[in-house]
Amino acid sequence: MVQPGPETLALQADVELRAADAGLPVPEIRYEVVDHRELNEIAAFGGFPVRYPHWRFGMEYDRLIKGHTYGLQRIYELVINTEPVLAYLLRQNSAVEQKLVMAHVCGHADFFAHNAWFAHTDRNMLDVMASHGSRIRTLADQRGIEVIEAFIDRVHSLDNLVDAGATARAVGRPGNGPPLEGGEAPAADVLGHLLLFAPLEDWEHEILGMLRDEAYYFLPQMLTKVMNEGWATFWHSRLMTGTLLRDAEVVDYAESHAGALGGESANLNPYKLGVEIYLELLRRAGGDLSSVFEARAIHNDLTFIDNYLDEELCLRLGLGFTGPECDQARQQLLANLTNGGQPVIRLIDSEGPDLELVHCWSGTELHVGQAEGTLRALAQVWRGPVRLYTRVEDRALLLTCRDGEIEREFGESLMGPPSGAED
Repeated sequence: MVQPGPETLALQADVELRAADAGLPVPEIRYEVVDHRELNEIAAFGGFPVRYPHWRFGMEYDRLIKGHTYGLQRIYELVINTEPVLAYLLRQNSAVEQKLVMAHVCGHADFFAHNAWFAHTDRNMLDVMASHGSRIRTLADQRGIEVIEAFIDRVHSLDNLVDAGATARAVGRPGNGPPLEGGEAPAADVLGHLLLFAPLEDWEHEILGMLRDEAYYFLPQMLTKVMNEGWATFWHSRLMTGTLLRDAEVVDYAESHAGALGGESANLNPYKLGVEIYLELLRRAGGDLSSVFEARAIHNDLTFIDNYLDEELCLRLGLGFTGPECDQARQQLLANLTNGGQPVIRLIDSEGPDLELVHCWSGTELHVGQAEGTLRALAQVWRGPVRLYTRVEDRALLLTCRDGEIEREFGESLMGPPSGAED
């Protein structure tokens, strides 16, 4: 990694000045220039190369490298929600690609700063991640890397068991997760419940606390993928076709822009779906930018699509050819985006040795094999039996993990007691 040279800094200043002139407030952005391998390595660590070592990051790096080598994917940039915003530029980008990337990064930086779902996040996360990494390395030296990695594996398989609706409680508080005050956690904050009541050793409690905090930091990125990428695409398109492009760069830009928006239909590409909704909002507002700024500020993907993806826009995007087809496509999108595409699991009861949970139905079944793996990890952390109510093929299903073994019990009556948790 190297600091950008004078030419790159001059380009950054020009792009950000034009963004401000176009009405986009751009927070401070700091760039670092990297090559393909460095960028893939950073991406494998979720944007934070200072994180603790773990075999899953190595596997992700291997996947990214193979994808690049075989032409299956290419990362042009990586933007981190910090203050100042940290962005990585690929050294091999062409001049027009670098300009496009910087315009795109301006959109992301604004989104991080002003979208309500990021309001709880710690913008000093580089230092926090470095501190977490250092502490986990120390614990690995003390306890053995195998022991620490085994526990981290279990927590990684549970790190989507957090409560998106509780993030507002963390705004203005230290860390990223909602505080666990009064010996109580929100029903969907299963990691918080484990922190409060699981019989953990001190080092396990410490690691679980760190990984819960990281899970809440990454949560809004999962909840706003369509909006965030759409917003960055909206602004790079607006800036590039406005004043940034020179005549000789038009063809190269069009090729790069078309590549970002590729896909057979809008619902397969968050860049395309997001930018099309923003453009439609702008059109309906007669070109008044305040409407798109307001949408960017208050929504997540689920409410964004629920509010603005109507039948007219569905038809234009080819999501359906009739009203019923559009409605079906829209409902499927909403189901896929509920809780960022992750199942909503809520606590019912933890009296005594058992932990009882319910899968809140959103129209999408759990993958039973994956659910059983998650239950095993949860039972190991809880150190007791764990039960999960769900449904498969319109039948109620109770999964129980006891002593590492999974029991399945089907029956319509099983969904009776927990049904109130699904509302």
